[in-house]
Amino acid sequence: MPAESRLRRVRTELRSLLILATPIIIAQLAHTAMGFVDTVMAGQVSPRDLAAVALGNSIWVPVFLLMTGILLATTPKVAQRFGAGEQAAIGPLVRQALWLALAVGGCAAVMLWNAEFILQLMDVEPSLITPSMGYLRAVACGFPAVALYHVLRCYSDGLGHTRPSMVLGLLGLLLNIPANYIFIYGKFGLPAMGGVGCGWATALVMGFMMLGMLWWVKWAPYYRPSQLFSRFERPQWPVIKRLLNIGLPMGIAVFAESSIFAVIALLIGGLGATVVAGHQIALNFSSMVFMIPYSLGMAATVRVGQALGRGDPRGARFAAAVSMVTALGYACLSASLILLLREQIAQIYSPDPAVIAMAASLIVYSALFQLSDAVQVTAAGALRGYQDTRVTMLLTLFAYWGIGLPVGYSLGLSDWLGEPSGPRGLWQGLVVGLTCAAIMLAMRLASSARRRIRAAKLTP
Repeated sequence: MPAESRLRRVRTELRSLLILATPIIIAQLAHTAMGFVDTVMAGQVSPRDLAAVALGNSIWVPVFLLMTGILLATTPKVAQRFGAGEQAAIGPLVRQALWLALAVGGCAAVMLWNAEFILQLMDVEPSLITPSMGYLRAVACGFPAVALYHVLRCYSDGLGHTRPSMVLGLLGLLLNIPANYIFIYGKFGLPAMGGVGCGWATALVMGFMMLGMLWWVKWAPYYRPSQLFSRFERPQWPVIKRLLNIGLPMGIAVFAESSIFAVIALLIGGLGATVVAGHQIALNFSSMVFMIPYSLGMAATVRVGQALGRGDPRGARFAAAVSMVTALGYACLSASLILLLREQIAQIYSPDPAVIAMAASLIVYSALFQLSDAVQVTAAGALRGYQDTRVTMLLTLFAYWGIGLPVGYSLGLSDWLGEPSGPRGLWQGLVVGLTCAAIMLAMRLASSARRRIRAAKLTP
């Protein structure tokens, strides 16, 4: 292919990717900004409230990502049917995904409601357990609603309509700020709840977003060909099982990464409120920065899935490659800015000098793993488009739990490799685990793309 034609093709694919990804990026940043708002507003009350929200986040966020990872199976399946022009098959699929969401969301809520043993097992300071559990139980009330929202969002994304999630994400963020203020400080006759109030505000926002997405999907004209609400269907195990076959490995893979951060937060929980608060600041900011490559990965799922639905495996490989290069370019920029502005970033979250110093020292490691994190999450998103999820899950588990966590524990909390370095050693383990994940998932993506192209050549 001539260089000019190739460049034109890259520009076209990049434009399509960014049209899909930009609303997703804004929606994900809005979602993560809710955690930022919770962290900042709880931090203004007291270090104890900030630490309680941090510990609660370290439990509910991995459970949330496990749940939503399972439901992400909706996106590639909808995208492939849409690419193949099979609109009539999309409605029945999504109806079954909604039944799955109710079951998974209910189970997740029960898990959070009974999570106190995790805090006790990890030897968290007793004074932090009660507010952490109050926060967790409040958040749990919103989980069934947010599970339904996520399926409807995946359905919309798979069709190539990512704007609804952006609009609802921004509205949810705007609602979260006054709701936090009301519940934290006890306005309009409510008792002052401190950090626990952040949990009730989060649950309220989850319900609002579910209702908003339900209204949008029901009335917007571009959803009508799918006929999602044309009939009621009981749960059909064969369809739900196929969704689980794709979604459960996705959920476990996402959980494997997020739970590493959660386990580190819980291991740090015994080192005092200042260390916990510093870790939470570094983790929260890292999560915000991570949302852009994560959103590119979600857009890659749609682009790859729709190309495969059209019977164009070379187009799917090209879409995956453009996504990877775009994520790498962003990672170079973000790593540089994080290193330069690490102290200013920490000062946004807390006025406490000790907390600022701890957070700034950990944010350095966040900058170091930007490249590997961008590669692994974008590759994982493209692999979801190929519906190649089981091997991805195994590679992810090995990288994070077989390499990253043991290395981090050895450096941070044991004397096996010298004097333990505390939270810094645990974050160094994260850098190692993410780098291994990036290498293995990139290799798996290249292999899956080649295999689909070979299979297409053999098909008459």
